[in-house]
Amino acid sequence: MGMKKTSLILLVFVFAACGNRKNIPDVSDISVNVTIERFDKAFFNLDSNNIVSGLKQLNRQFPYFTNDFIANILGAGPLTDTNQTAFIASRQFLTSYQPVKDSIELQFEKISGLEKELKKGFQFVKYYFPNYQLPPKVVSYIGPFDAPGVAITRYTLAIGLQLYAGKDFSFYKSKQGQELYPAYISRRFEASYISANCMKAIAEDLFPDNSGSKPLIDQMIEKGKYWWLIDQFLPETADSLKTGFTQKQSEWCKSNEGLIWNFFLQNDIYTIDPDLIKAYIGDAPNTQGMPDASPGNIGQWVGWQIVKKYIAGHPAIMPEQLMKTDARKIFEEAKYKPK
Repeated sequence: MGMKKTSLILLVFVFAACGNRKNIPDVSDISVNVTIERFDKAFFNLDSNNIVSGLKQLNRQFPYFTNDFIANILGAGPLTDTNQTAFIASRQFLTSYQPVKDSIELQFEKISGLEKELKKGFQFVKYYFPNYQLPPKVVSYIGPFDAPGVAITRYTLAIGLQLYAGKDFSFYKSKQGQELYPAYISRRFEASYISANCMKAIAEDLFPDNSGSKPLIDQMIEKGKYWWLIDQFLPETADSLKTGFTQKQSEWCKSNEGLIWNFFLQNDIYTIDPDLIKAYIGDAPNTQGMPDASPGNIGQWVGWQIVKKYIAGHPAIMPEQLMKTDARKIFEEAKYKPK
């Protein structure tokens, strides 16, 4: 009996959650193909004693990514016969990271679920931006721990599995790992974040962020636009995966929205002081001047709320138009006054 009640509650919750999402377009007929090419497996199958011939064969198999991996991710320069550094660095990485590969590979043996998530995201991208050239290939790789978790190269959307091994992965908890990625960052190194991070990369490829020198309020709104856009690409994905906030942090923001906005109003929302802007935008364990329960990057969250308020008054606006709308215009017309 208890199980039936639980199931009923879950069903009600699912329908309620879906009910909050209005006008999600049907993109099922939009043709996109997502197959994740396993560069990570192919690279670590190389024979370290025959690295030169192995890399040449790898380049024939992955001509769209091998050189990017060696030159940009390993930082060893281009793959050419005369560049011995490329072969030495590749062999060194292959042997030293083999245990990392062995640990991570078990978690990513099956990736069909991720392929389905990315396909749905790609379909929404093509729906809203039919002229955008999606990356022709999606590849997975394992790189050094300071390499990106997602990168768009000339030919690929590349996913660095070394940053999705699970928040309890031994390296993340080590002293070296914590110096690179404090716990408030590495707790997001879960596979469930991959799709949202891929959509973030595509959003920034579509609309490069040029707001760095603008006043605080403009940057808050410009960055809030990206979360709104990612929401259009992944309308059924949890907000926490898009924002990186914990559930408690999200709830704290919603419960204290009026107080958060008053905090900004009492400070200078038009400041161009980079140190002040950094205090409110970007990764941090919490927000300077606010309770410990607050998340870092609260400026982007407020900007997102302002964008949503603006959208409520302009329901017919399309994503491209919204992304190109001046931040100050959005601010003035949104009349954002949370209680």
